[in-house]
Amino acid sequence: MVKIRLTRMGDKKSPFYRIVVADARSPRDGKFIEQVGTYDPLTNPATIKMDVELAKKWIANGAQPTDTVKSMLVAQGVLTQTKRPPAKTSAVKKAKKG
Repeated sequence: MVKIRLTRMGDKKSPFYRIVVADARSPRDGKFIEQVGTYDPLTNPATIKMDVELAKKWIANGAQPTDTVKSMLVAQGVLTQTKRPPAKTSAVKKAKKG
């Protein structure tokens, strides 16, 4: 499976991220297929630079973005916002005794 995810760059306590397309089995900062953009969280507001056409191409080819990258893609207008299904709860609700 191919993922669109962040890879960390920069110095200690000074993060800078690349948005890359990589095999899901490769390590976070390891080998990647293609760089799609960059993300700088230290600027105010955070700077996102992305090749929108390239991102659309990879999504059309089946690449799955991580949650963080998905929110960036929505902010850039590549994807549309979708509602999340309600969370599954495993706890059984007990009736009140009165």
